Amino acid sequence: METPAESYRVDEFTLARWRFADGPELTATVAGSLEHIGAWMIWAAGGYTADDSAEFLKRTNENWESGETHDFAIRVGGEIAGAIGMMTRDGGIEIGYWLALGHTGRGLITRAAGFLTAEAFRLGAGYVEIKHDELNVRSGAVPARLGFTEVRSEPAEKPLAPSCSGTNHVWRKEKP
Repeated sequence: METPAESYRVDEFTLARWRFADGPELTATVAGSLEHIGAWMIWAAGGYTADDSAEFLKRTNENWESGETHDFAIRVGGEIAGAIGMMTRDGGIEIGYWLALGHTGRGLITRAAGFLTAEAFRLGAGYVEIKHDELNVRSGAVPARLGFTEVRSEPAEKPLAPSCSGTNHVWRKEKP
């Protein structure tokens, strides 16, 4: 798969490659939604610090350069609203995402994931997958709305975030 652009403008939001300068705002955004994000994301379950942001930004930069992942900040009105990323898989990609509490319920992730799905196919991916914990109904609604097909359930990697069941549902869309 080809490397995606470092930023995209989609409707009223942008997807922009993470920069080291995003650290303070990332820390504040996650910290302001810890209960919401930490329920489903183990990396936020015990709090989120400036050191956590620095480590994430270092890792995401390295992974971008290696082609392993392509992670984007979702910005609305210039403010970080969440994140979405494309993780390279054998012949395709997996999309993962989260939103800060104040940005949920408006279709933002559905539109961002739909855009990245189309972009992944344009860049050469053969398929796109989205995984979510079986109890995270809101996250599971995203691939369903985008026409993905649920293809399997599988055990989640441990450790688990507090609200997780330990079973992930995997949805897939094949390149048209």
